[in-house]
Amino acid sequence: QVYLVESGGGVVEAGASLTLSCKGSGRAFQNFAVGWFRQNSGKERELIAAISRSGNNLFNPMNDRFLISRDNDKGAATLQITSVRSEDAARYYCAAKEAFPGDHFYTLPLEYRYWGQGTQVIVSS
Repeated sequence: QVYLVESGGGVVEAGASLTLSCKGSGRAFQNFAVGWFRQNSGKERELIAAISRSGNNLFNPMNDRFLISRDNDKGAATLQITSVRSEDAARYYCAAKEAFPGDHFYTLPLEYRYWGQGTQVIVSS
């Protein structure tokens, strides 16, 4: 099992940049593919980006404002958001799926077994 804790949310001005962090503990973080999702009340959880366990394979269906990365030595993954917009306001979740020995990313929420509690992003104008 891996435990995930997100941080870095809060109030951010529109146009600013923001970095969200996901710290994993428990089992070896490097064996887990990671995804970042966001969700607003009443809406489905939306994939922002995904990264394979090595970090070599990325999936970023959003535009260039979002960048996912990971540091397995630190057991952490990050999501950088640039030029924050009002529509980026949401609760952001980090999720992990055990992926060893493959090196794939995963795009569906149901594929992920482990989830953090999320970190709230509020955008001020």
